[in-house]
Amino acid sequence: MSVIKSEKGLIILAFAIIYIVWGSTYLANEYAIDSIPPWIMAGARFTIAGLLLFGFTRLKKIPLPSKEQLLNTWFLGLLFMTIGIGATVWAQVYVDSGFTALLIAANPLVVVLMLWFLNGVKPTKQSIFGIFLGILGMALLFSDAKIDLSGNAIWGIGGILLSIFAWAYGSVSILKMDLPDSKMQSAALQMLLGGGTLFFISFLSGDWNDFSFNQVTKTSCWAWIYLVSFGSIAAFTAFNYLLTKVSPEKVSTNTYVNPVIAIVLGWWLRDEPLTGQMAIAGLVMLVGVSCINSSKK
Repeated sequence: MSVIKSEKGLIILAFAIIYIVWGSTYLANEYAIDSIPPWIMAGARFTIAGLLLFGFTRLKKIPLPSKEQLLNTWFLGLLFMTIGIGATVWAQVYVDSGFTALLIAANPLVVVLMLWFLNGVKPTKQSIFGIFLGILGMALLFSDAKIDLSGNAIWGIGGILLSIFAWAYGSVSILKMDLPDSKMQSAALQMLLGGGTLFFISFLSGDWNDFSFNQVTKTSCWAWIYLVSFGSIAAFTAFNYLLTKVSPEKVSTNTYVNPVIAIVLGWWLRDEPLTGQMAIAGLVMLVGVSCINSSKK
């Protein structure tokens, strides 16, 4: 009986981590890039987290991956970490964390469309209705008068859309890839190789030209530490633990909660706009995502 109670407690804790921590990473990104250039910040975050996780897999004596598996993990790291998250962090230089989180919430809609067009997996009527709601929610969000769509904000939105398509394509491609048997090793290599690619981009983008470690504020430093320890290592460990204990559709409920956490934190701590129309748009989009997830076999 005590074992069951202990396991139930761990499951609740794991859900709390992926709900709150992943929802808070949008705000943590903004604090981190206040004084750390985005490509450097994201590259350091995933390289360090990847090294720590990979070192742990070596302590557990998990066999090293094959060359094909290594290439596949690098490709996924490019899609998930380099473009999927790297472009999102860069976009947050120009757009608020709450708005970013709401757009990212559309990812499941894009996944369903890609499965349809690339793999021939026709969505159910419920999924199609969910897609319609998602598009309607995005239209409401973009039509909000308090959302600044001028100037550099357009670049930020473009970066977020690019990250959504990269993450969706990776989610579809992973189904046919030969990857390491250990999910922890696979994720560690994705973070390590994706983070290394982010570092390469940081040199090409000129992030290092005027950067000095002396300019990094305490707030940015603590935000970066939070992203590495909680946003990457703890949240990923909790996510993988849940996948072994509960059904995938229950785990995916973080898709509904993360944007809410991000919007509330951004409004509370950064004075980001929160209008009634934004709330309605977010609700419509999340209902659409719920329709898609609940229709999965």
